[in-house]
Amino acid sequence: MPTFASPDGTVLAYQVLGDGAPLLCVPGGPGRAGEYLAGLAGTAGQRSLVLLDNRGTGASQAPTDPGSYRMERLVDDIEALRAHLGLERADLLGHSSAGNTALLYALRHPERVSRLVLVAPSTRVVGIGVEDYEEALARRAHEDWYETARAGIEAWTGSPTIAASLPHREQAAPFFYGRWDRAAKEHARSELRQMSVPAATGFYDGITLDTNEVMQAVGKLDTPTLVVTGELDPFPTPATGAKLAALLGHGESSVQPGAGHYPWLDDREVFGRTLSEFLARPL
Repeated sequence: MPTFASPDGTVLAYQVLGDGAPLLCVPGGPGRAGEYLAGLAGTAGQRSLVLLDNRGTGASQAPTDPGSYRMERLVDDIEALRAHLGLERADLLGHSSAGNTALLYALRHPERVSRLVLVAPSTRVVGIGVEDYEEALARRAHEDWYETARAGIEAWTGSPTIAASLPHREQAAPFFYGRWDRAAKEHARSELRQMSVPAATGFYDGITLDTNEVMQAVGKLDTPTLVVTGELDPFPTPATGAKLAALLGHGESSVQPGAGHYPWLDDREVFGRTLSEFLARPL
């Protein structure tokens, strides 16, 4: 895999899929390697996807300073990747927890972002909670996996540490897919292999950001931003995504029917049409 150096000297890796103008893709987890985003290939029209391995994940080096795992510090890695690729401006996609990092990058470097895509984004950086989380779980009560997965998600969210939550993540996984089929099960099983506990633990550790300040700042952001949520995702729910989109200066919300936290897996055609149409719009 090609590599580049971040400003603090940490060597980071990335993968390029396809041909065309690049779409920089930042994985979530937090602490998950970019490998799981490979399913996005071919969904962005005539684009190449640049899948970053965040520091300490996948083929990227672990930093000497654990504090650099924090989400606001990862902004420097995205900027270093852009510069390494020789791009004046770029389209940027952040998934799940990386929605926080992608937003912070757009705020710090607005002149470097052409379009911003936030897929199933965490809204922690702007202080938006998921108010309809229980209702989202209850919508899956008819599924034959519901009771087992419900116990798993309660154990996961109630765990005191990231490390303690790991044994429960696969048990809870059905809630995050529109269909709990073979492809979804394989995708869920890959999570633990792709996860870095130090990177996951450090992502939110010691954050001092003022969410009110960030909320006000995103309202002035001129970057066209698409917020994609799955109809069945419990975190974030479509209502949560809509609140985030409404905060943004140029935000719009798109809810994918029947989808969960990984909408490109649940309906590749629908997701691809939504993404490629947004990226093809003239600026």
